[in-house]
Amino acid sequence: MWVVSGCLPPRAIIDFMALAFAAAGIWLYLLFGRGGFWRMRDAPFEGTLPPAAPRIVAVIPARNEAAVVGRSIASLERQQYPGEVHIVVVDDDSTDGTGDAARAAGRPGLVTVIRAAALPKEWTGKLWAVSEGLRHAARFDPDYVLLTDADIVHPPGNLAGLAARALSGGYDLVSYMATLRCRTLPERALVPAFVFFFFLLYPPAWIGSAGRSTAGAAGGCMLIRRAALERIGGIESISGELIDDCALARAVKRHGGHVWLGLSAGTISIRDYATFGEIGGMISRTAFTQLRHSVGLLIGTLLGLAITYLAPPFLAITGRGWTEAIGIATWMAMSVAYCPALRYYRRSPLWGPLLPAIAAFYLGATVHSAVSYWRGSGGKWKGRAQDR
Repeated sequence: MWVVSGCLPPRAIIDFMALAFAAAGIWLYLLFGRGGFWRMRDAPFEGTLPPAAPRIVAVIPARNEAAVVGRSIASLERQQYPGEVHIVVVDDDSTDGTGDAARAAGRPGLVTVIRAAALPKEWTGKLWAVSEGLRHAARFDPDYVLLTDADIVHPPGNLAGLAARALSGGYDLVSYMATLRCRTLPERALVPAFVFFFFLLYPPAWIGSAGRSTAGAAGGCMLIRRAALERIGGIESISGELIDDCALARAVKRHGGHVWLGLSAGTISIRDYATFGEIGGMISRTAFTQLRHSVGLLIGTLLGLAITYLAPPFLAITGRGWTEAIGIATWMAMSVAYCPALRYYRRSPLWGPLLPAIAAFYLGATVHSAVSYWRGSGGKWKGRAQDR
């Protein structure tokens, strides 16, 4: 009532101005001091490989992926790569015929399908399947290993581009953020923000800088130098990690390696998210893990999200005078910062002002992640709870 009538008491005026300046200050920092994370651009590489191209083994962990694994394998079989390539698919205790689908799609001599042994208690499921695949891949003596998901379809030049970038830039780990499907209403509403928020947490410019400790990767498509993997102690060194891609990047960088992350419009995830609940589950699976299961970090994150994303429209709608003006300006700046992500996903810029509502959805998924962890069902994927 006070806000709408313009009759705010002095104390409330001070509080609202403090909130307005806090939100504006955060967005000034995000726009100009966070490595330009919001500048979303495709990052194709057109360099060349040496005459003796490095040997590559692709490892695909697959748990109940019969519907998509064949297309992923086929895309790797079609690679225009001048060097030696082999593909290892690891059937991670599937019940839907994933192994049979992989064998049917795989070309003999190029594709090997194995079944993972029983999951040890101290391992997360995906990393155990990766470990099993790496153990088999070692017999091909690869120079690099491509770690990729069963729902990722690779353009024909992907392996060549990744290997050329790694060699020319001296990178030990290069990774493409795959383009997620953006067809259903939930996908159109939430998927561009997923990439936006990920790059906010892990600015690619900072990841690629040797002078910064920030490290991140996108697990759907990672090419890692085998020597770098051995230097960190193998995949065993991160065996219990749920956010395995970023854990791998941190380990590589911590041991003196160089990491690169970029977008690839041609590297596509074919996994569908038909409902808001399915996308919420994807977010919830790792959100509380990202916060190290800390109640303090959870409260701080919720407060930070509220000030960053919810306060500007609140002030723009209910404020008066300077608080209203700052709220509108901050909301506009937020919307403009979101536009490159929308353009990358071929969405209308009219989605930009809706970022606060989208952020509220992510906030709810974060709370759900914490509740799931406390109930003993955290990190649930394909029927397997991994974060308890």
